[in-house]
Amino acid sequence: MNIHTGYAAASQQYKKGEYLGALRTLNSLLDTTRDARTYSLLAKTFLKLDMKSEAAEAYALAGREEGSRKEENLRNAMQLHFECGNEDQVLVLARNFISIAPKDPEIAYIIASIFLRRGEKSILQGLRKPLLESNNPSHIALAMRLLADDPRDEENLRTLKRAIKLFPNHIAMQLFYLVHAREFGEFDDVRRGQALIENEIAKGNREVVRNDNPFHHLMWCGDESLNGTVGFSASAYDPALPEKRRGMPHDWSGRKIRIGYLSNDFWENHATMKLVGNVLEQHDRDRFEITLFCYTAPHHLETNSFDRGRWGKVISVADMSNAEAAALIRKEKIDILVDLKGHTKGTRSHILNEATAPVHVAWLGFPGTTVNVDLDYVIGDPIVLPEASRPHYYEKFCRLPETYQPNDPVSRPRLQPCSRADFGLPEDAFVFASFNGNRKISLKAIDAWISILKKTENSVIWILGANARFQTNIRKEFEKNRISPKRVFFTTKVGYEEHINRIQVADLGLDTYPYNGHTTTSEQLWAGLPVLTLKGTNFASRVSESLLNAIGLPELVAADQADYIDMAVSLAKDRTRIAEYKKRLSDNRFLKPLFDSERFCRHLEKAYEMMADRAKSGLGPDHFDVPVLPERTASFA
Repeated sequence: MNIHTGYAAASQQYKKGEYLGALRTLNSLLDTTRDARTYSLLAKTFLKLDMKSEAAEAYALAGREEGSRKEENLRNAMQLHFECGNEDQVLVLARNFISIAPKDPEIAYIIASIFLRRGEKSILQGLRKPLLESNNPSHIALAMRLLADDPRDEENLRTLKRAIKLFPNHIAMQLFYLVHAREFGEFDDVRRGQALIENEIAKGNREVVRNDNPFHHLMWCGDESLNGTVGFSASAYDPALPEKRRGMPHDWSGRKIRIGYLSNDFWENHATMKLVGNVLEQHDRDRFEITLFCYTAPHHLETNSFDRGRWGKVISVADMSNAEAAALIRKEKIDILVDLKGHTKGTRSHILNEATAPVHVAWLGFPGTTVNVDLDYVIGDPIVLPEASRPHYYEKFCRLPETYQPNDPVSRPRLQPCSRADFGLPEDAFVFASFNGNRKISLKAIDAWISILKKTENSVIWILGANARFQTNIRKEFEKNRISPKRVFFTTKVGYEEHINRIQVADLGLDTYPYNGHTTTSEQLWAGLPVLTLKGTNFASRVSESLLNAIGLPELVAADQADYIDMAVSLAKDRTRIAEYKKRLSDNRFLKPLFDSERFCRHLEKAYEMMADRAKSGLGPDHFDVPVLPERTASFA
């Protein structure tokens, strides 16, 4: 067939809507000639026949040929592959656009979407600017997601401030901006943005929180009925997957239960390992095989001097895709896979959506229901997971009897003497302290602290302020309410041992809400500092109550904000009671459950046995409580 007459015939058929005829003509033409024009018409014909993937391939072939429309054809191919979910083909084509992606919002959007979905965020910094400068709301929303992963970057804050002025009523943008605003104490902006969101919720628009970040959402919202809707996607995994997974052939032979832990926190100085490290060491190796599936960042491993083999067999999945990691976990014949991350930074929890083990468990990392991840159980205790919370979780409750949070008493440093003078604090004042992260300090908490200081003359507040901007802004909040700046002291992040030591010079820890101190609270209790909290309304706001009960100080849980204020004022005027609480903490440190990692491990192992027994019997997951195990008695030969 002559190239010119063949192309003309196919073009006429295309114009007449005779797409199958055009396809036949083009296929015949491609037997003898292959040029960009022919491939491009073939792509258009495939599109008319709703064959997007084939159209994408045809455009890609057109883009390989020289011509004035080479870039246009490659761009079309990339866009269509993206729409079809052909991510690997998209990334191959993206190599042609490396130089223009930082200037082209559409190309940046496609590339960033894929790498963000894959959890590979470190390479995306250069793509934020074109997305933010675009007029396309989808581009801007994606830029917000990229920025929200680094809320401590002050340049990000300034960029978002400019964007929010352009779109003041854009709810998704407000949600992402507020993540940064809380980190830097932009309290006026927090008031405005949060009021906008809460007004929408009050009008019945509960979908307004769908675009929030699940972890940062907990900093401001204690409503469990809303928490479980954030970021929810019905297409995260096939609804039939959990039952199929549980029904997959599995070798339960052998007397040991094979436990896998999945995390990127497996290095000695991470807060999670300060909690769980000794529990991993305490696991009974005669009854359990422990494997750590690790995707910890290399720079953390370079600083790690601890022998991680004491925690279990370590297998790196850092360079594997989710599917490859899941296949490896299945190869290891893991009975119970425990995800320690949930919706926290750097998570790869979606590995569990690839059917890794008969039993999937969420524990410790994320204080709430982990939407979009195929899970059977969430581990908690009766305080953080009361009966009333069941309707707001799709996971079944596994409740440990004393507390859900383990604590390592071995690696935590013993207290060394220090004084208030070491930290520039007044010797004679009553020192209230907050060592929680900036983002946890809510407007309600600040209001309460202002009331407390107004009612206690000889008192100061000592706040962990991670950046200068936050310190300036929170000081202004106190000054606006006639609290002298001389009564507001700041400290910054320091090494772990120095942090533990400094805690003891304060008189009373003031907890934050709706997101409590978690590791922060247990650190304060270890250092002998009483912590005042209040009754929570979701997992994240009930943690301190759980810890106080486990150390024997349940009376430090206030009923509500007014009671929290009254109790703080009363304690500031009764140093004898503070001294009694400090002595009780010292006495209880090695007597009560909170810092008994060996006892905690026995309860955790009992939970695993109960999960395994159900699975081996062919039963699906169900709510259960682990019974209190009897104290071990020493035996002497």
